[in-house]
Amino acid sequence: MEELSIFELCKQGGWIMIVLGALSLVAIYIFVERFIAIRSAEKHDPLFMERIRDYIKNGDVKSAVNFCRATNTAGARLIERGISRMGQPAPEIQSAIENTGNLEVAALEKRLHVLATIAGGAPMIGFLGTVIGMVEAFWQMSNAGGSLDISMLSGGIYKAMVTTVAGLIVGIIALFAYNYLVAKVDGVVNELERKSLSFMDLLNE
Repeated sequence: MEELSIFELCKQGGWIMIVLGALSLVAIYIFVERFIAIRSAEKHDPLFMERIRDYIKNGDVKSAVNFCRATNTAGARLIERGISRMGQPAPEIQSAIENTGNLEVAALEKRLHVLATIAGGAPMIGFLGTVIGMVEAFWQMSNAGGSLDISMLSGGIYKAMVTTVAGLIVGIIALFAYNYLVAKVDGVVNELERKSLSFMDLLNE
């Protein structure tokens, strides 16, 4: 019995497989690049706010700003913006922190919409390849006349179904990758909110 070869199946899928292959490479690149960026944003010093608290209580605002810049994380940039607004009304400080937080989150979510599009579009492209393959198979059958046999039909159908399988694989992987990254971003957002509340509590003290 002849074994199925992945390479041969991909060849049978035609040009649609090239498109799906390109989408899979794009999805892998975005996942790896965003994973590294979000992983970096997740890093935080558990004593960060304690040191900020000490600097501010001692009136050493310049050292607090320098410490934030040296730390260079999303949370540190958030607190640096709050420190730069010290002396202004609390609502303005809170607004400045929230705006900075929104910009940081937007930077983390960059290109995630592309991953979501691949997750939804890849199965549709695969299905398109199947429909095209079925049309070609039935066209060949209509031209075969009296020489039609079942192997022609089954062969055409299995070739056409290859693109659907490939599209589903790419789409499912992209969907899981997207949801995983979104969950990681949500974790960073929660940490930013915690730092924001801690800083506002510090000012109230």
